[in-house]
Amino acid sequence: MLAKESLEFLEDLRKNNNRDWFISQKKRYDKYKENYHALISDFIKVMSTYDEKLESLSVKDCTFRINRDIRFSKDKSPYKTHMGIWMSTGQKNTNLAGYYIHIEKGQSFIAGGKWQPEASDLKKIRKEIEFFHDELDEIIADKKFQSEFGGFDREDSLKTAPKGLEKDHPAIEHLKLKSFVVSQKIDDKLLASKDFVQNVSAKLALIKPLNEFLNRALSTEE
Repeated sequence: MLAKESLEFLEDLRKNNNRDWFISQKKRYDKYKENYHALISDFIKVMSTYDEKLESLSVKDCTFRINRDIRFSKDKSPYKTHMGIWMSTGQKNTNLAGYYIHIEKGQSFIAGGKWQPEASDLKKIRKEIEFFHDELDEIIADKKFQSEFGGFDREDSLKTAPKGLEKDHPAIEHLKLKSFVVSQKIDDKLLASKDFVQNVSAKLALIKPLNEFLNRALSTEE
């Protein structure tokens, strides 16, 4: 269960995003980290009932460091002010699609799929879509999937057909995508629910067929 104190810590960190304050709050951070890891463990347990390939995940496979990488960022705030959980059958440092949970007051969301694949992986996914777009359309057209996610997030998309692909291909709108992600905003009220893990897991489980489609493409040899 997500602890109220964890959300309060993140909100205070957002207002005091500096090293001195963070060091002074070590006890609070330790409790936050304990709750973070316990929540991940709960998600792995429940999500594994929907996607058995997640059973081999450990907590460390799904965590993110609280420190931000500020080397190339104009924002030099040293710490992340959200809780992130990533679950993938390929674990955290591989190229496979997976499930993501973002927890932040007023900005929480869940997502799944593959975000900004590298050029070689993007080519694999587009090839899979080119030849098996009917299967992808069927996945996205599922009534429960539609009611929760609608379709792909389209902010990261080309304006014209990718090089080498026909402009009138029946799946051209999918083929224009540079990310293959679906998402849904999560209300703060759900975060406080005792059934938070179960409710979110049931939603994420609807993304499993999409992840399997993408991972089939990503696992092929060129």
